[in-house]
Amino acid sequence: MTASDVSGLAPELKGAKEGQGEVPIASAGERFRSFDVEAFEVPGGREENWRFTPLRRLHGLHDGSADFQGSAKFEVTQGPGITVEEVGRDDARLGEGGVPTDRVAAAAWSAFDEATVVTLDGTPEPVTITVDGPGVGVSAAAHLHIRTTPHTEATVVVVHRGSGVLADNTEVVLADGSRLTLVVTEEWADDAVHVGAEHYMVGRDALLRGTAVQLGGDLVRVSSTINYAGPGGDAELLGLGFTDAGQHLEQRLLVDHSVPNCKSNVLYKNALQSDSRDGAHVVWIGDVLIRAAAENTETFEFNRNLVLTEHARADSVPNLEIETGEIVSAGHASATGRFDDEQLFYLRSRGIPEDQARRLVVRGFFGEVLNKITLPELKERLENAVEAELAITGA
Repeated sequence: MTASDVSGLAPELKGAKEGQGEVPIASAGERFRSFDVEAFEVPGGREENWRFTPLRRLHGLHDGSADFQGSAKFEVTQGPGITVEEVGRDDARLGEGGVPTDRVAAAAWSAFDEATVVTLDGTPEPVTITVDGPGVGVSAAAHLHIRTTPHTEATVVVVHRGSGVLADNTEVVLADGSRLTLVVTEEWADDAVHVGAEHYMVGRDALLRGTAVQLGGDLVRVSSTINYAGPGGDAELLGLGFTDAGQHLEQRLLVDHSVPNCKSNVLYKNALQSDSRDGAHVVWIGDVLIRAAAENTETFEFNRNLVLTEHARADSVPNLEIETGEIVSAGHASATGRFDDEQLFYLRSRGIPEDQARRLVVRGFFGEVLNKITLPELKERLENAVEAELAITGA
């Protein structure tokens, strides 16, 4: 399918050709979607989808002025059960995960030269996919497609690193009965800008265990959409972010329950610190939609933000839409605050210096997420990265 070909799409995806564009919506289920970048209006910053994002720092990704002359480099570990292909945009598999829902994602779809497709067919060892940025001052578009075969199990680690400006789409398609453990890390250099869209399609009785870790970069905005292709799908989405002075990290999720007997669980935790007035900013938007047909849904989402210093700001917006009363359970919660004085007092009363006590509190705060990572080397590396972040201000 070409970037501008929308003739085969459902009616709700063809509104752009009639001038619909990116209009205000009352429900997450009404989000406009299209592969065509010109279908979306240029955001001005007041739109709900963009009001938290500093558009001036996007290097033209949002308004068409970005010059996609560079390329991101993908390196995939080889092994049994792993197939890696470079394909054109006419490959029938592209788009199975989902359709872009904002202008940057559509621009990335229109601009990539070749997509990297990784097929997992019962891989016994973890697969690492390393994504290197295009370089300082260079912009690039990219497309990654990860898919499993039916009734197989795999573990994948996607590492983003390097410099530059990257707009990309990542598709993850789980076949029926498959199980995928996925860890995606944002370990960019300080200058990097990454605006990514993640499209998940969870098959019948498939299991997704996803963990997102955001540590580096100047601006990182990742929008994730989870769809279910059949009953029995189960998705657990965990997230961890650590934001320093001048950094903007934005995490946007939509879990779209459109079929019955599916589960989802979302837990994101962020820590913020700033040693200057430049500030640190975290944005978490968590949408869960339970459509009328999605009976017996079980879902919960929770976001917690820990503010370590002055000049740090967290925006947290959980949303839950329910169109049927025939559900098992549904809930959402959000909390933002500073250190718990009682915890600090308890630790200091036992002879632990205040700086060490604060570090222990942060380790415990992130432990619920990090302990779910079953790869020892990766877990240790991320724990060390958190320690390095804490050392910046001595929090």
